[in-house]
Amino acid sequence: MDVFFVVPFLALVSLLGVCVFAIVDKTRTEARKNDPNAPKSALAADGPA
Repeated sequence: MDVFFVVPFLALVSLLGVCVFAIVDKTRTEARKNDPNAPKSALAADGPA
């Protein structure tokens, strides 16, 4: 193993991890937006003061 194999491999694994995290977080956010029982954000116009 030399550096010309390890560095691109680590870069691709990191990119894959970020993409998986983004997809999971997007799914959770959309599910929360569709939940009528979820508490409103403090930044929302109709949220708690």
